[in-house]
Amino acid sequence: MEPPRKPQKRRGPGRRQAEPSLFPNTEPSSDSTSSAAHFSGTDNPRHLRVLHSLMTRPRKREEIDHIAGASNGPELIAELRRRGLRAACQRTPGVDRDGKPVKFGIYYLDDADRRAINAWLRLRDRKGGQ
Repeated sequence: MEPPRKPQKRRGPGRRQAEPSLFPNTEPSSDSTSSAAHFSGTDNPRHLRVLHSLMTRPRKREEIDHIAGASNGPELIAELRRRGLRAACQRTPGVDRDGKPVKFGIYYLDDADRRAINAWLRLRDRKGGQ
């Protein structure tokens, strides 16, 4: 049995200093902002329309085509990936109009992508306001 500890001095109004032994792990977590993706940005109207829609919700490949106003959504997503986003694609089983089993591609942005886009937007707005 260890001896009782002395009460710690209070620092600030009603706050106590954390002991380093309480937090032995100093590695950033997987969803920490330090490990976030870096998005280089874009001024392409097709990219901007797709980014806006993906920030709202996940989209099927066909929706990406329609929103972008182009017929090659996967290449457009590849361009965004080359600029630093992950823009993941989940393959979801389904049935096509001929009754054949297929896997639909559904694109979505993860939290790191969203943080990277928001950081780029803040930077762009700051530069544009000067």
